[in-house]
Amino acid sequence: MADPLKERLEKIRKISESAKRRANLYSDVAKMDDSRTARSLGALQKAPAPGKKLQKIGFLMLWIPEPTGVTCAVGGPMIVAGRYLEKKYNSATIHDIGHQTKNTITSISDFKTSVMNH
Repeated sequence: MADPLKERLEKIRKISESAKRRANLYSDVAKMDDSRTARSLGALQKAPAPGKKLQKIGFLMLWIPEPTGVTCAVGGPMIVAGRYLEKKYNSATIHDIGHQTKNTITSISDFKTSVMNH
């Protein structure tokens, strides 16, 4: 019968290796130096925030004095739509993913070290 602690350590080791490979892959992707690739990766490195833009436009429309009230009727729904997009839209960039992967690797290493020392 296999030791459950050894099985868990093996599973943690595999997760750690996977996280390291992923971090290396993201690092290599970020280092690519082709002009077309750089333009494509620009979208991943600078994620747009459509929700915030909609909110700003909606607030501007509410603050603009206008006699017919059309801007007020349009501004409110734009703010609501912007808030909804902000909650639902994932604006993570490659940098964010790499940073989170490094945090995961560190946590796994710390846990592995604490288990091995006790």
